[in-house]
Amino acid sequence: MAGMRIAEAVEAAIAANRIVGAVVAIAHRGRTVMLEAFGAADREAGRAMTADSVFLLASATKPIATAAILALAEQGTLDLDAPVTTWLPAFRPAFEGTAPLITLRHLLTHTSGLSYPFRALPDGPYHRAGVVSGISGIGVTADEQLRRLGSVPLLFMPGSRWEYSLGVDVAGFAAARAAGESLPDLVARHITGPLGMDDTAFAVRDRARLVAHYGIDAAGAPLRMSDGYEGPSAMSPALFDPSRLFHPASYASAGGGMAGTAADLLAFIEMLRQGGRGILPSAVVAQMTRNALPLHIGDALEPGWGYGLGTEVLVDSSRSEGPELPGAFKGSGAYGHRWLVDPSRELSAVILTNTAPEGLRGAFAPATRTAIYDTCW
Repeated sequence: MAGMRIAEAVEAAIAANRIVGAVVAIAHRGRTVMLEAFGAADREAGRAMTADSVFLLASATKPIATAAILALAEQGTLDLDAPVTTWLPAFRPAFEGTAPLITLRHLLTHTSGLSYPFRALPDGPYHRAGVVSGISGIGVTADEQLRRLGSVPLLFMPGSRWEYSLGVDVAGFAAARAAGESLPDLVARHITGPLGMDDTAFAVRDRARLVAHYGIDAAGAPLRMSDGYEGPSAMSPALFDPSRLFHPASYASAGGGMAGTAADLLAFIEMLRQGGRGILPSAVVAQMTRNALPLHIGDALEPGWGYGLGTEVLVDSSRSEGPELPGAFKGSGAYGHRWLVDPSRELSAVILTNTAPEGLRGAFAPATRTAIYDTCW
């Protein structure tokens, strides 16, 4: 009966035409207790979802790339508190007529003063400069993205506020420059290779297993994405270019550019839950999974949740809306993904869907979270 309530929650969303397909991967006490596929990988082609289906990960890339960057810092190749201009000397965005110091720590904790185009006004400087998000911008190179982003004023003095941002992308550019190798090679050497995450990379090795990705139409039903799809967002439409990964000139986005499977992502977050397991030093894992925001900044994306390095971190369970216990950390991806680690319960869970935004922030997310806790506890 394990997973029964979870399966029911996913199948109900598919039956209601809110998502097209999903893969659920759950580990409890170090053992994989569920790895199951639901619905369609490609509705129009009639291709069923499989447990090894490959998804564009969007922001579920962030913790993987951050872990590689922190591994470099642990080796002394990088200093998290050094100015990013140490490695990217031309990147000097302004704030009120000055060019303040931005550190790698600011970039990785989203306190740099940068933002994302979909969190900016449609007629504002991000859009006028042509800044792209890391899941959009076919053919935009790292140098061009840095030039565009560096021309846009910072929203605030670094360290004074929190704003979800392209900071992880910039940290990835700096890390690659410091290491003298590409970001894909850097991540493969430190993280995906040692963990055996053979299906997770800044490329898709088996395109036959890549899912079709869906947004929503005017009536709220799943609509197959093509390049240039504009998803709903509070400030500006969120632009998606699903074929971006297949254009070699497109920069490797540390904040959103990887593809992978649910099983691979589960292996990664289980490694974090278990303190690094020889892949990462325990001190690096501790940095990633504890709140890094000063008290004056307060919440990050949700009430009661702060931000570590690459992960959302539960700070005050009395103000959060879920059943997670203190010490929990989690993340998401704009193509319709959620993942969660609750160390007190020895629980790790990944739910990848091919439908945005429902898989990310619709009713599906809390329903499946509740089902996971009801099933496991």
